[in-house]
Amino acid sequence: MPMPRPWKPTLTIQLSVLTHGAAALALLLLPSAWPWAAAALLANQLILCLGSLLPRSAWLGPNLTRLPAAAVQRREIALTIDDGPDPEVTPRVLDLLDVAGAKASFFCIGQRARQYPELCREIVARGHSVENHSESHAKTFATFGPRRMRADVAAGQATLGDICGRPPQFFRPTAGLRNPFLEPVLAGLDLHLATWTRRAFDTRQGDPEVVLQRLQRDLAAGDILLLHDGNAARTKRGEPVIVAVLPGLLQSIAAAHLTPVTLTAALR
Repeated sequence: MPMPRPWKPTLTIQLSVLTHGAAALALLLLPSAWPWAAAALLANQLILCLGSLLPRSAWLGPNLTRLPAAAVQRREIALTIDDGPDPEVTPRVLDLLDVAGAKASFFCIGQRARQYPELCREIVARGHSVENHSESHAKTFATFGPRRMRADVAAGQATLGDICGRPPQFFRPTAGLRNPFLEPVLAGLDLHLATWTRRAFDTRQGDPEVVLQRLQRDLAAGDILLLHDGNAARTKRGEPVIVAVLPGLLQSIAAAHLTPVTLTAALR
């Protein structure tokens, strides 16, 4: 069983609790103040929704969007690859990473990992890390209540830990979208939310030049880049975009004297 870490509500969550308490007290003492109470609660909900819809936001809890200062000093960068494992794409991605001597963090879906367990083990055997991208990768993940959310995250954690022999240390929700229940769930499972500095949108954009330009923009030590081996868009020639983009991206990273490492290594 994982050892839970302390959950510390963010200022946003603390203010939300205070807002609800103040509104309830106001209605109890002065019922005619209901329009003001309703307005305060509506404003609070809008803030919480905004925090949920902004993947890089830390309003709802800690969120790793860049590597820490020590990793920046070592000129490290993190390649994170979502939605796998994919039996066609993932092996090609692993080969490209091997050629460049680069390491990456693969955020795998539990259900897909059970379909292709040997592929997950191959990721680890080649020196990369496997992290938790939930059990089901549900598009409605951000609407889950606390019990359902914990069940989904915990199931992915158990699946990936059993297959790879090491429990993931990081979690990324579907599309980065979440709600205030996620951070308490992650704390209870000793997981940490990790999103990105820049994303490729390579599940929708089939032009590798556009994707490469997005990832290379302001490329710097400490960046966390997001690509996809699962659900990858295809180029006009039918090639997975990540396969078309990785060689050029890895060349740019090397030219900038940056070292791609796993998230675990970056935070050591």
